[in-house]
Amino acid sequence: MSIRTTRVPAPLEPLFEQAEKMMTDLFSKVELRPEHGDIRVSGTRYVLVGSDTFSSELHEELRKAFGDAGARQIRYRIARALGRRDAQIIHSKLGVTDPTLKLALGPVHFAHVGWSFVEILEDSAPGPDENCFIHYLHPYSFESADWVESGRKAEQPVCVMNAGYSSGWVQESFGVELKGEELSCRAMGAEHCRFIMAHPSKFDARLEEYRARYAAG
Repeated sequence: MSIRTTRVPAPLEPLFEQAEKMMTDLFSKVELRPEHGDIRVSGTRYVLVGSDTFSSELHEELRKAFGDAGARQIRYRIARALGRRDAQIIHSKLGVTDPTLKLALGPVHFAHVGWSFVEILEDSAPGPDENCFIHYLHPYSFESADWVESGRKAEQPVCVMNAGYSSGWVQESFGVELKGEELSCRAMGAEHCRFIMAHPSKFDARLEEYRARYAAG
């Protein structure tokens, strides 16, 4: 079986193949009941929201009240809470207890619900402790896609919710506090939407290292 919903280093492929099969089975049971205003995936209720509404418009409304930095922080925290709660629901529904399989389900779920495609890079070291580090790309982030497709160019990375959701899911999977941030963004003209995730005690050092290494994206 080849993995369709993520790209990962070879040692992780069997785990992600298992996660993809489990998530494909879960999303094979979709009920659309517009007469009740109800969408269900294997019994769990979902809500469809336009990506532009969920990124650009939400940011603009928050910016008016809290400034740009405040809007980014609120959107990050919202997405982080969504990632943690979605992880709790999926882990419970599938009866998964292994931390690494919990992690693997995240990028696959991310792809199924339209947030982005995830590519985990070779220098990542995921694990349930403070040494956890993940270096990853989101080639099809819904946040940067809104900018690219409309011909706009951003002055700073825009995939704040992608970073928040990912860190929330992985934190819930491993039971260790993690922080995520986008380093470069297609909305700024970079080649990649590139992110890192690490424990807060190690995050600033990682951020400085990887910003220098991938200054051009």
